[in-house]
Amino acid sequence: MFVDQVKIYVKGGDGGDGMVAFRREKYVPKGGPAGGDGGQGASVIFEVEEGLRTLMDFRYQRHFKAPKGENGMSKNQHGRGAQNMVVKVPPGTVVKDEKTGEVIADLTEHGQRATIAKGGRGGRGNSRFATPANPAPELSEKGEPGQERDVVMELKLLADVGLVGFPSVGKSTLLSVVSAAKPKIAEYHFTTIAPNLGMVESEDGRSFVMADLPGLIEGAHAGVGLGHQFLRHIERTRVIVHVVDMSAIEGRAPYEDYITINNELKEYNLRLTERPQVVVANKMDMPDAEENLKAFKEKIGQDVKVFPISAISRQGLKDLVYTVADLIEQTPEFPLQEAEADETINRVLYKHEGVQEEFKITRDPDGSFVITGDSIERLFKMTDFSREESIRRFARQLRAMGIDDALRDRGAENGDTVKIVEFEFDFVD
Repeated sequence: MFVDQVKIYVKGGDGGDGMVAFRREKYVPKGGPAGGDGGQGASVIFEVEEGLRTLMDFRYQRHFKAPKGENGMSKNQHGRGAQNMVVKVPPGTVVKDEKTGEVIADLTEHGQRATIAKGGRGGRGNSRFATPANPAPELSEKGEPGQERDVVMELKLLADVGLVGFPSVGKSTLLSVVSAAKPKIAEYHFTTIAPNLGMVESEDGRSFVMADLPGLIEGAHAGVGLGHQFLRHIERTRVIVHVVDMSAIEGRAPYEDYITINNELKEYNLRLTERPQVVVANKMDMPDAEENLKAFKEKIGQDVKVFPISAISRQGLKDLVYTVADLIEQTPEFPLQEAEADETINRVLYKHEGVQEEFKITRDPDGSFVITGDSIERLFKMTDFSREESIRRFARQLRAMGIDDALRDRGAENGDTVKIVEFEFDFVD
């Protein structure tokens, strides 16, 4: 089975907890706080593995949780950082954030890596909080939670040439005769239900990868038929070979087929029109094909070169392969994300973004106040509520963030219930 899109959950490892410890040893004068920091949590890293071809493995394992960092120890010994979790993915994988749709990584080359979920930093031990005013603090931090997110992985095939056209126009047959690929061939629509790749070699020693993509039909860009599932694979190609059934044996007009497929490509992604397109008139060994070709050329105009071939009898394939090889050499790659032309030049990009609120206060039906927000929730999870000094520090941090004043503005009074994550507190004014 060919799997080219899957949704998975990834979570970076939490940082290790800092420790509260004091050094009380013989021959060590003054002693003092000696709690070590927690170790760094592991990150989830995707790495391209050339031998992989589909996302099938992710159908069976959809959760990836990196290990936690080691907790801090006494004698100022820091916890060990966890080893990163490396997940192998096939070349051509695009990773997007499921919630925002943002492209996190575009992985194309063997060995290329991208951090998908960062591990949390380790919490600080009590020796970090020692000050002249408080030389022996009983205060430490818990480890920072690792980043977690749902991501959508899409596989876009790394082919130089993409074969497009209506079902049963001869794309699979063409691929089978110009390469060693063995795609399924039959006399019914949508015989090809997964893309096939084949290596094509010209007589002068040049080679390129050709992809036979499932047949498109009208409305494919909007989800009609099978083709919409595989239109994404055309985005990687440098040359599009548009196969047209010149025999019109299906009862469709060749010119109408040509216009319809080009409209589908344009509607799906306007940048596909930038790629050079080779028009192939297939099934020229069939009756009426010559008359249909003549009428097709009159409508399409002199600017578009048409290659009449017969994939079954192998007529006209030599010129087609040479022309496609020439176009590949002349056409640059089309990256999904625009690369910086000169990496030695440092540029600063200023973007207008709305101010991110540190917290948000809402009311529950029972009248309690609910505080939410990434910053406040991370701060809450890093606080050790088993120690009085940590609780006082947490209260000071809330006051510094302006939460106390915001609660008063919302009408909070002494004794009202305040909720953060799943815990409840009493508001003390």
